[in-house]
Amino acid sequence: MAEITTQAPPRRMLIEAVIASTIGTTIEWYDFFLYGIAVPIVFRKLYFPNTDEFTGTIMAFGTFTVGFLARPIGGVVFGYMGDRLGRKSALVTTLLLMGVSTFAIGFLPTYAEIGLAAPILLTLLRFVQGLGVGGEWGGAVLLALEYGSAGRRGFVASWPQAGVPLGLLAANGAMALCKVATGDAFLDWGWRIPFYLSGLLIVVGLLIRIRIMETPLFAAVQAKKEVAEAPVTDTLRQHWRDLLLIAGMRITENASFYLFTLWCFHYDDKVLGVGAYVMLQAVNVAAACEFFTIPLFGMLSDRLSRRSIYLAGCTFLFLFALPYYMLLGTGMNGWIIVATVLGVSLGHAMLYSVQASLIPELFGTRLRCTGASIGYQLAVPLSGGIAPLIATTLLEVFKGHYWPIAVYIMLNSAISLACVWMLAETSRKDIRG
Repeated sequence: MAEITTQAPPRRMLIEAVIASTIGTTIEWYDFFLYGIAVPIVFRKLYFPNTDEFTGTIMAFGTFTVGFLARPIGGVVFGYMGDRLGRKSALVTTLLLMGVSTFAIGFLPTYAEIGLAAPILLTLLRFVQGLGVGGEWGGAVLLALEYGSAGRRGFVASWPQAGVPLGLLAANGAMALCKVATGDAFLDWGWRIPFYLSGLLIVVGLLIRIRIMETPLFAAVQAKKEVAEAPVTDTLRQHWRDLLLIAGMRITENASFYLFTLWCFHYDDKVLGVGAYVMLQAVNVAAACEFFTIPLFGMLSDRLSRRSIYLAGCTFLFLFALPYYMLLGTGMNGWIIVATVLGVSLGHAMLYSVQASLIPELFGTRLRCTGASIGYQLAVPLSGGIAPLIATTLLEVFKGHYWPIAVYIMLNSAISLACVWMLAETSRKDIRG
């Protein structure tokens, strides 16, 4: 297919849109990851104290999963808003929703103070977090993608994805600093400080996002009075096959990421015993590397193709699953860092960077926010949402052996590879329609 050129917006507007989407994404994922980090070291002990260790861990990770169950709902609600009212309106709302719920967790009483109401309220706030992050992705990547010119969309759209490792670094850093600074008082009140910090980040993110204009492609749809009347219904009717394939292609990326970056702390606690500091160091190094590899693979997807990069990433994760746990099993700091860096900044980055362009490019402008949001979020309850629960159960059933977890990653990778194989190539597509 011959490439149809599109008129690029002024460079300043493009840069501002990319910065706004990236910073906002960083803030939202700081909030989302902060909860995941707190599950094994705080929430397990303070909100589920009257259970045995295995049951308490499952229940604590269960509240983590609730956020993933809410994400498809957020995708539908804010995808609809993005296609009816505009990308900017959806982004401002999701940032507020995510930030306020995270800030509120910092004030939440523990089980010892209010009993069963504590884990119930914690779960409700996690659900609200899930709604916010469920609507964030579609608007953020579209803010960058719909400002990008033909031939550079993969690179431009990948920058909001780079906000994920930045958010992970910020959440890890905030929790680690507070743990060191507050010492023995960490479980009493020190863990709450990173959640309070979210209130300040909301203000920063809003000031940046409010300044950004609507994307030129959606503004053109508004000017022509061609805004979709029923974007959710139209998307489900016209693109049901694409939505299912998108969900399938995301399974290994989403599940593997949470196993490599969050569940690894539980694996260390039960099997490795090298200490949380070593695992934290490995995850932070990997996240720092991924900040650079995500735009790199986005650029390569422009030069080569979206599908070729994605297929390579699925193949890598399939082949790397067993070596990853073998390297962790050495117990040596250097090899643990190498394993985490390869899994996150290579395997995950190849998939995650390309999603930001491949998924939205499958839809026309009128339905793009709805289609991208629903397709992206449809997989998360059955991938990243349950991955920690499945991995914890496999570890318990198979008495600490890692090979069942590696097989789980391999099966996910095979499913994703088959799904992306059946999707259309979009890197040369005219997305103005």
